[in-house]
Amino acid sequence: MTLDIKICGLKTPDTVAASLDGGASHIGFIFFAKSPRNISAGDARALRQAATGRAKAVAVTVDADDDTFQAIVDTMRPDVLQLHGHETPERVAEVKARYGLEVMKAVAIRDASDIALIAPYRAVADRFLLDAKPPAGSKLPGGNGVTFDWRVLAALDGDVNYMLSGGLNAANIGEALNLSYPPGIDISSGVESAPGTKDVALIEDFFRAVKAAGGRRHA
Repeated sequence: MTLDIKICGLKTPDTVAASLDGGASHIGFIFFAKSPRNISAGDARALRQAATGRAKAVAVTVDADDDTFQAIVDTMRPDVLQLHGHETPERVAEVKARYGLEVMKAVAIRDASDIALIAPYRAVADRFLLDAKPPAGSKLPGGNGVTFDWRVLAALDGDVNYMLSGGLNAANIGEALNLSYPPGIDISSGVESAPGTKDVALIEDFFRAVKAAGGRRHA
């Protein structure tokens, strides 16, 4: 199976280019004011043009209202909408039906009991992003640089389509791939030199580590 790779929280042309050149299947743009990776829909639209025909552009939202979704869809023209808040299955179904786009639902995982949180969304989400639960006091639902025990993913049904997220970096991606065999991976803080600042060299290091672990996307 081809490994999908999403670099999330991009804000500059050089880091978009490094992500695409490395073999990213998805590039993510975050629309959440509290995040240091927050971006305007107009800036995201300009950056996502480079991905046309090469990778899917993902709009990451957190409990967004209809007006916010509409502005993002009209301006950025994403390929995928990622819902990273407390959206109910009904809300996920509503967003998917309204915009006719692929919808990825983030689910926070800490231990094996959290795997059950996926079930109510199975019929409505196209894909899941399985992220580590944020540490106490964090204002961000993701991008916190923390991991969870990847071994708990062994309890997943084999047909669950997901991306593994949470604290991934060049140093641990080999272990993550060997323990969980995910169909996709997502990285944000692990390729940053400071919160919200993506680093081209770290992006390149990450792709080299993925390749060394046998998870290279391109043949």
